[in-house]
Amino acid sequence: MTLTPDQIQQVAHLARLDLAPDRVAIYAQQLTNILDMVGQLSGASTEAVLPMAHPLDMHQRLRPDVVTEPNQREAFQAHAPAVQDGLYRVPKVIE
Repeated sequence: MTLTPDQIQQVAHLARLDLAPDRVAIYAQQLTNILDMVGQLSGASTEAVLPMAHPLDMHQRLRPDVVTEPNQREAFQAHAPAVQDGLYRVPKVIE
């Protein structure tokens, strides 16, 4: 795919970039090279490649899921303007 200088200027305008006129042709060539390389990658056969979530064979270390702080619900709700059955009451905003 070959990008024209007009397309580069249009993309620069949409991205709110101020490109020097003498650099537009250089950017057009560089972006064309990038798009050609992506085109080559999309043509590669990936049928035998298994999908993976992460390129490294690592596992995330997680801490135990246990409560470490005391329950302070009553202390926090004591400052609320309206509470019912342990829940905060708020005005209806959607009709």
